[in-house]
Amino acid sequence: MYVRLSFLKPFILFCLFVSCLETKAQTTSLEECFSIAQQNNITIKQARSALKTGEYNLQAEKKGYLPKVDLLSSYSYLSSPLTINLQTVKDGIVEGSSQQSVNTANEIYHEITGNNLSQAAQDRIYNTSKTVIGGIYPDYNPSLSKQSYFVAGVGVRQPIFLGNKINSSIDLAQSVANSAGIGVEIAGKEVNFLIAVQYLRILYLNSLIKKQEQIVSALDKNKNYAEELVKNKILPPYQKNWTNVVLIQAQTQYNNIKMEKQNAHLELNKLMGVDLDAAIVISDTLKYAEINLEKPMNEYWLTNPVYRIANNKISYAETAEKISKSLALPNIFAIGNYNLYQKDLPVSIPDWFVGLELQCTLYNGQTNKRTLAAKQLIEEAKLGEENSSLMLQVQSRVAKNKMTSLQNDVMAMDAARKEANTTSSLITKRMNNQLSSPKDVNDALLIETEIEKGYYTAVLGYYLALAEYFNSLGNPSQITQFIK
Repeated sequence: MYVRLSFLKPFILFCLFVSCLETKAQTTSLEECFSIAQQNNITIKQARSALKTGEYNLQAEKKGYLPKVDLLSSYSYLSSPLTINLQTVKDGIVEGSSQQSVNTANEIYHEITGNNLSQAAQDRIYNTSKTVIGGIYPDYNPSLSKQSYFVAGVGVRQPIFLGNKINSSIDLAQSVANSAGIGVEIAGKEVNFLIAVQYLRILYLNSLIKKQEQIVSALDKNKNYAEELVKNKILPPYQKNWTNVVLIQAQTQYNNIKMEKQNAHLELNKLMGVDLDAAIVISDTLKYAEINLEKPMNEYWLTNPVYRIANNKISYAETAEKISKSLALPNIFAIGNYNLYQKDLPVSIPDWFVGLELQCTLYNGQTNKRTLAAKQLIEEAKLGEENSSLMLQVQSRVAKNKMTSLQNDVMAMDAARKEANTTSSLITKRMNNQLSSPKDVNDALLIETEIEKGYYTAVLGYYLALAEYFNSLGNPSQITQFIK
């Protein structure tokens, strides 16, 4: 049993190796290219990042109704401590206090005796009080605070009425988020369209390479046959030289087509978001098939993201108008504060307070003009929406007309290439019977090559018009049902 397993192990590994090679060599379909691009394309990633930004901004605007709580603190250092200038009021205070002493003594004396003090007694009391009070009155200005102090507290500000500003801000953020979401669709749509174009281009180049290989092989055989005829002195030497020239040109053209295919793969890899050197195998050729398109549904452009982004701009403009109008309305806030620390304040304040704050703009010369600008923006957005609708309708009709025109070209070129192939075969047979020269064969093969290239160019144009048609409908990936 062990011997049998040892014998089978290399065979199994070989089969797995061959299977891996076959898997790697398998042609990547257009649908697979679309799927890879949706995950890796940089443009699509940027659009998704913009959508995330819009969604976060929308969430932030929705929290505009919540209160704002701040920790408020400050440290102040005064050039000099706050003081009360008692000297400016000294005379008034001394005079008033002395006069009050006289009045008090007079009232007491009147209560006891029923008579008023004599004027001399009143003067003595007045002068004595004035002397005493003037003597004890401070001759300096006392300070109310230290030269530096620190305060800290918690402040709360709750919106109550903001003139529809918060709702308008939410609507504006929602409009921006919607635009970003449609932007993701537009990015995906445009990337898919460009991938379809590059994929068709590679199929076209594969067809040219395959045909050019056949032409190079036929020209090489023709050159060898001409060399034999020259050796046998049936043809002059210049006939052989002419076949060399034509063969070199054909080989150069073959190499140029291969290089063009490499460039097409580089562009396709970039669109797919994979490494530029990634081996994406596309070995199929361009095959023509007549396509009968169904009539699109009525107002099909309404689902196209290009139209929807234009429509969303109307909502954006209408919201901008609401915001411009709301700027003229008052704002009302509930406010409150709780003092956590107020040591060494110049004047003591309560530990907490609550209240209402009204903010009202009495005059702003910009408000009216901004409102007019917002209204004009709405008109501009509506015109943009109408223009997008017409543009998409024109694109779809032009694409269908291109397909009809190119379909006629394909039919004509297909008949011509069959005739050219038959003519080349007949001339080659005649040369084998020495009824025509190698130059005749070269000329026939070159004409056949040009006609073949014209045929595939027409087929490529036909499918590109189909891609443009589906792109105008808003879903270029629909072309996968015709490109297998």
